[in-house]
Amino acid sequence: MPAEKPTRPVRSRMAKLFTPPADLVLRQRVIVKFLLHLAIFVSAYHLAFLFRFDFSVPMIYLPVIWGTIPVLLLSKALGFSAFGLFQGWWRYVSIRDILPVAAGCALGSLIFYGAVFALWPPNPIPRSIYILDWGITLLFVLGFRYLVRAGREALGRRRPDFVRRVLIVGAGAAGQMIAREISENVSLGMEQVGFVDDDPAKIGARIHGAKVLGGHERIGGLCEKHQVDEIVIAIPSAPPSAIRHIVEHCREVSATFRILPGVGDLIDGKVSVRALRNVDLEDLLGRDPVELDADLLRRHVTGRTVMVTGAAGSIGSELCRQLARLSPARLVLFEIAESPLFAFEMEMRQKFPTLDLITLIGDVRDRSRVEEVLRAYRPVVIYHAAAYKHVPMMEMHPVEAVKTNVLGTRIVAEAAARNGVLRFVLVSTDKAVRPTNVMGATKRVAELVIHNMNGEGKSTVFVAVRFGNVLGSVGSVIPIFRKQLETTGRLTVTHPEASRYFMLISEAAGLILQAGAMGEGGEVFVLDMGEPVKILDLAKNLIRLSGKELGTDAEIVFTGLRPGEKLHEELIIEGEDAMRTSHPKVMKLIGSEKMPSEWLARLDELIEAALAGSRLPVVQKLDALVKGYSPAYEFHGVPAREPAADAESDLPRPTILPPSKSIH
Repeated sequence: MPAEKPTRPVRSRMAKLFTPPADLVLRQRVIVKFLLHLAIFVSAYHLAFLFRFDFSVPMIYLPVIWGTIPVLLLSKALGFSAFGLFQGWWRYVSIRDILPVAAGCALGSLIFYGAVFALWPPNPIPRSIYILDWGITLLFVLGFRYLVRAGREALGRRRPDFVRRVLIVGAGAAGQMIAREISENVSLGMEQVGFVDDDPAKIGARIHGAKVLGGHERIGGLCEKHQVDEIVIAIPSAPPSAIRHIVEHCREVSATFRILPGVGDLIDGKVSVRALRNVDLEDLLGRDPVELDADLLRRHVTGRTVMVTGAAGSIGSELCRQLARLSPARLVLFEIAESPLFAFEMEMRQKFPTLDLITLIGDVRDRSRVEEVLRAYRPVVIYHAAAYKHVPMMEMHPVEAVKTNVLGTRIVAEAAARNGVLRFVLVSTDKAVRPTNVMGATKRVAELVIHNMNGEGKSTVFVAVRFGNVLGSVGSVIPIFRKQLETTGRLTVTHPEASRYFMLISEAAGLILQAGAMGEGGEVFVLDMGEPVKILDLAKNLIRLSGKELGTDAEIVFTGLRPGEKLHEELIIEGEDAMRTSHPKVMKLIGSEKMPSEWLARLDELIEAALAGSRLPVVQKLDALVKGYSPAYEFHGVPAREPAADAESDLPRPTILPPSKSIH
């Protein structure tokens, strides 16, 4: 959470003086409002006679005035009651209130006219009096309402002793609603400085009493000039690229950031200060929404049985959510972790109560269990997301990495082919590209396993989808940074030049579904991850967005690359050519051929070594099996190898930095 900023005293002595009487009045507001309306009716009636006769009312009309006042009050009270004008909160009066007030005044005047005509024929009151009375009553009623609102905003019944100065980014409908709430609800402790908006037509205009001070490029200067404590980004339809642009103009500003959720999150259409949240790294790193081919996805999913392995994981669970929206006939969740699966099942049953949901505990390495599940439920499509993915952990446990990522993939793929599964989609990773770690090497082997299974009389279409890091996934860098910032204030970065590709989980899952549906067999699809992001920049942005200062509240410590980590990730292996597909965010790799029989024999040897629990043979056989696999350090008896000259790009080699080096 952002650090609390010192706020400014605003409560005046006059406000304190008037607050207790105001509270008393407001507690009896119904009675007070009724009596006040009666006073207005009498006053307007007398003024109507004064205006009619130029402030010299003939004596003959005095008995008429006093005799008709009871009828007047009753008539006006009936007219106002019909439109509910004695209820409601005057503090929220607006232009929309003019019409019902005018109608209530008109109805009251008509009732009064009819009553006088019936009780005192012929009518002793000039007809112009009724018109003047209506106009003066309307003016007084609206005037008192707006006066109460203005007084409320000026004095404040519960105005806090301190306020935060707020600059609102976006002068559209959402920004105006936020501004209105700030001005009307003084208990929020917020004072609006003004708006910024890039619309030239709005610059210089006043909206709800606040001026549009300029475009986004002036944010930094305006914050400095007006001593802004908080920046509110009220553009719910803005894509992440626009948010990045706005934040870019605030690099040196100490103000905290809050943002209104996107339109999709404001389901009820209510825009409120309470809906504001802190600006997160996800807002800056996310990309513009991706359009998926809904018709293609429905053809492959709707009305069919679909199975997801690793269903309770970060990617697996999001795949399940998006698949559920496509109305499959049945969704089978296959997961080894009991507690995450239980929690996820509860979530899915709540969100999709009509979905035929099957939750199964099982291990992809257990051939008999996998066969049992496929024979029982006959899935048409399988998304294979079950995998070990944590690079340093798998460096310490290469045997388990091979068992799950290689053997598990092979078992599920072979069972899919035997049981008539039409489509098998492997969720892969950019770490499979020229891997320097066990995890990446095993995922590359998994890609080759399913690539090799296409054809040969099999009806199953096997495809793989390769992408980079996803924001917010379990064990990813951003949750780790947040935890470090909350606890020690020391953010650990492996290398100042380390960079990664990032993608939102929802975007990654959607594109996996898209790519999986596009495959014809044997392809490796690569998702367009945009530009890589330096981890150091992530750390700096997180510190800033948390309301802290680098060097004062937090520091960045360089720890050196962990075992198996690369300085930069890639998405394409040498020898693979990427070609565009029908979807702008999905590329297809060409150039991979089926592996020879010698490779398949070495694959069997790798699996046998893993089943025997032999670390050194496992790493050695991975080293021989995966082209381009080059550990950057001596590991389990396998010395570091310099890659071939033609197998390396101009990317720098990983180095280990001293753990003491830091940025303050």
